[in-house]
Amino acid sequence: MNARRGILMGAAALLLSAAASAQTPSAAVPARTAKATFAGGCFWCVEADFDKVPGVISTTSGYTGGRTPNPTYEQVSAKGTGHAEAVEVVYDPQKVSYEQLLGKFWHSIDPTTRDRQFCDSGSPYRTAIYAHDDAQLAAARASLVALEKSKPFKEPIVTTIERAGPFYAAEGYHQDYYLKNPIRYKYYRTSCGRDARLQELWGAAK
Repeated sequence: MNARRGILMGAAALLLSAAASAQTPSAAVPARTAKATFAGGCFWCVEADFDKVPGVISTTSGYTGGRTPNPTYEQVSAKGTGHAEAVEVVYDPQKVSYEQLLGKFWHSIDPTTRDRQFCDSGSPYRTAIYAHDDAQLAAARASLVALEKSKPFKEPIVTTIERAGPFYAAEGYHQDYYLKNPIRYKYYRTSCGRDARLQELWGAAK
């Protein structure tokens, strides 16, 4: 059982009351905005990291990359759906570029571990960039090439770059978890060793 699942089970009564939101593929993004989708392990943490980026309009935790329509958290955690925990980022390209978002993504994950991020293990916690069009795909691949040349660590990068498919929003209690449950979130993030490992990997570049 991973650390976060233990937190969720301990707070089950509180969370169930907020879990009734319907799960549907994400809605269309309004004009003059764009979407980016990243899988970086625990979506609570990825969401919190991208919410700090100027130009990001919204973030949504969810599931993508698998074969099961409208999956539940329990189904994804059981590792039978093929989905990864991911975050869909809606942003203003006039204020932040996709390339800048890629930079934020790389420095917010451990790209050297396959099917694992920090204390969470299994395919739902793999790292991936899901490109929404040819331009994003080219930018993501270019960022990987550049990172392979400049990375401050020796291990190979195993993060995948894929075409974006259907994205399913996670249950309501997962959205903005770090804001709704700051104490539990901080405990999870610290005990999982996320920031300590990021500092070890990226140092001052983080």
